[in-house]
Amino acid sequence: MNTRSNDPPLADVARAEPGEQIVSLYQAQAKIYPRSVSGRFVAWRWVFVWLTQLVFYGVPWLVWNGRQAVLFDLGARRFYIFGLVLYPQDFIYLTALLIISAYSLFLFTTVAGRLWCGYACPQTVYTELFMWVERKIEGDRGARMKRDAGPWSADKAWRKIAKHGAWIVMGLWTGFTFVGYFTPVRSLGASALSLGLGPWETFWVGFYGFATYGNAGYMREQICKYVCPYARFQSAMLDKDTLIITYDAARGEPRGSRSKKADPAQLGLGACVDCNLCVQVCPTGIDIRKGLQYECIGCAACIDVCDDVMKKMNYATGLVRYDTQNGLAQGYGRGERLRRVLRPRVLVYTAILFVICGALAASIATRSPFKVDIVRDRGTLARQVDDGWVENVYRLQIMNATEQPQHYVVAADGLAGMRLREPMAVDVAPTEARWLSVSLQVPPQTAAQAQPGVHAIEFTVSEGAAGKVDRIVREKSTFIVPR
Repeated sequence: MNTRSNDPPLADVARAEPGEQIVSLYQAQAKIYPRSVSGRFVAWRWVFVWLTQLVFYGVPWLVWNGRQAVLFDLGARRFYIFGLVLYPQDFIYLTALLIISAYSLFLFTTVAGRLWCGYACPQTVYTELFMWVERKIEGDRGARMKRDAGPWSADKAWRKIAKHGAWIVMGLWTGFTFVGYFTPVRSLGASALSLGLGPWETFWVGFYGFATYGNAGYMREQICKYVCPYARFQSAMLDKDTLIITYDAARGEPRGSRSKKADPAQLGLGACVDCNLCVQVCPTGIDIRKGLQYECIGCAACIDVCDDVMKKMNYATGLVRYDTQNGLAQGYGRGERLRRVLRPRVLVYTAILFVICGALAASIATRSPFKVDIVRDRGTLARQVDDGWVENVYRLQIMNATEQPQHYVVAADGLAGMRLREPMAVDVAPTEARWLSVSLQVPPQTAAQAQPGVHAIEFTVSEGAAGKVDRIVREKSTFIVPR
């Protein structure tokens, strides 16, 4: 059981003037020792633990077209996601993904509460893994509490050292994997084995390793209760038809202990035997019988343990269950609860989410496999060259977003008689970018007839082998005619 103290320090009480009240800004927190539990929701939670970690730890080692399948190469400013090659100019896609993630969270929370927190959140997943290691080395709740309360011994020392050693290895491996998304993981592994990691790789592996070790090993429920903002603003997304973990007080109260053979009706008791196991298994240490609380992460450990107790007492299960506030108050059946899922807020979130996902998919599908950037050469202004021709110089970047070498031809138009000083064709290697210096010229008669100043022109970059054009990109620019 968790004990808390809000009493101010005795020294502060002694200094208080008559009539003054001392309020402590710090609340003592007892360490939470979650009890192990088994059941269908625990099994589902471990399914998500395995799925998320197989993806996180496994994806960096996948190979695609002879390179790492997912790699965010910040140095080269290339982002590889399987067959997709993105440049910094594609930042809009990251914005779309963040918007999709936000709306997905809104939708999911409105429908099913904090199931994300209870089953797939990285904090929950790594806390579950770290607690599993802790239980294997130090034992279950009772053994850990007894050992921590007792004096130091050889048994206690080696178990603590083994546990923290395993945690450190897990944290460092997590940090190594995370850095492997930004530095090719195979070369990163070779550097680590030869003790040749660079300073930045060493820093970030250590930083994320320490963060994992601290958050999952020490902070645990404190992250969910005090650090994560989601717990604070979730109430804005919940309503009385949101699926949450609920305690059926009408059936469970008044609670009280009794023998298995006793008739609770004759004793004037409800179904709750007041075993307190629902509190002992809760990773955030709350009592679900007190109603909906922001600390509840929806992991359903209390449901599994309560159902187990109900079975042992030969009572109906579901005293603690997933339900809605309206469903609990009105006694809705499964069908009615499902029908109330399709309410206006859910439909709006769903419609917006589908529109954004469709727009993102269409944008990626129609995305040009090469990009062109054009800037004026600041070091060379408009000038007259041989025979009175007027020349402007530009810097042109061609980015090949495919994984095959490509041939590009550059042209321009917009003023009569405009020409490139020399034909411009270039080969660009796979997933590479190349800068070109392009000089545009207009004849004397055009310069004489045109108004001095800025004139709109257009560059055309064609992709394809000689005599064959596969794609064309057009970029607007300006040509300056001097006075």
